[in-house]
Amino acid sequence: EIMPSLVGSEMCIRDRFSSFNDSSQEEHQDFLQFSKVFLPCMYLVVFVCGLVGNSLVLVISIFYHKLQSLTDVFLVNLPLADLVFVCTQPFWAYAGIHEWVFGQVMCKSLLGIYTINFYTSMLILTCITVDRFIVVVKATKAYNQQAKRMTWGKVTSLLIWVISLLVSLPQIIYGNVFNLDKLICGYHDEAISTVVLATQMTLGFFLPLLTMIVCYSVIIKTLLHAGGFQKHRSLKIIFLVMAVFLLTQMPFNLMKFIRSTHWEYYAMTSFHYTIMVTEAIAYLRACLNPVLYAFVSLKFRKNFWKLVKDIGCLPYLGVSHQWKSSEDNSKTFSASHNVEATSMFQL
Repeated sequence: EIMPSLVGSEMCIRDRFSSFNDSSQEEHQDFLQFSKVFLPCMYLVVFVCGLVGNSLVLVISIFYHKLQSLTDVFLVNLPLADLVFVCTQPFWAYAGIHEWVFGQVMCKSLLGIYTINFYTSMLILTCITVDRFIVVVKATKAYNQQAKRMTWGKVTSLLIWVISLLVSLPQIIYGNVFNLDKLICGYHDEAISTVVLATQMTLGFFLPLLTMIVCYSVIIKTLLHAGGFQKHRSLKIIFLVMAVFLLTQMPFNLMKFIRSTHWEYYAMTSFHYTIMVTEAIAYLRACLNPVLYAFVSLKFRKNFWKLVKDIGCLPYLGVSHQWKSSEDNSKTFSASHNVEATSMFQL
């Protein structure tokens, strides 16, 4: 299910445990108690970290980057999607501790917002990967068609939001409030669950993963033919991006795939512990995206210090020293051989 694990787990396994022996009932109760503590805590961690990080990226992208490149267009949409995603977390945290008290309209709305921004953020990550592929492998062509690429980028961003809305309609239409010992927001339909799972795994995991494997393989091959320090820096960041994506997204999607093909796992408490923990890890992407796609950027760090100075958090001289250092580094990188092709993360 695309809804938080606590909701899906309670709706799918509560009835299965009703006829089990006392030992199974005790295990089930322990699981529910653990979920009432673990998931809300994780939701709040994702909310706080994601709110701070994505807000910073969004402010800097809008007021300092000024949408000068296609990457800037995506770096506005990515934190926006992640920001709305993390803003739904407090509602699920409260519902996990207590019950759903926000009504049916709010249930449908939050399920829709939750899934729209999930799909949007994952599709934007895919577009960022393709953009980096074009900038590195087709550097000259990308430079000569900057205006056209900016237009296509804005159109692509709009299409991503529209597609995300369309694939989220099942959650909006079939989302409802159920009374299972307490009020729960979700959907309880096996056919809908199958469609949602297939769509989520395709758009939310396999498509980004396949794109990363293909594009980054060609990017790495291109960078290996280039020399200098920047090549090694870019390769390290590529491996970091791939590693974070695989470590956060693969365990949860693997567990969902296993559960969809082996229905007996629905009655295993230990398996639901695994689903819950891996989902919490998967949600960390909303906190890590600002680090991977913005803070590694030399230009972003430079504008971050400008923002810090503008809000008066650091003395002027200290910030000026940081700017000077960043500008010197930027000039050094710009003078290196084939920098346009290799410096894909110097956004």
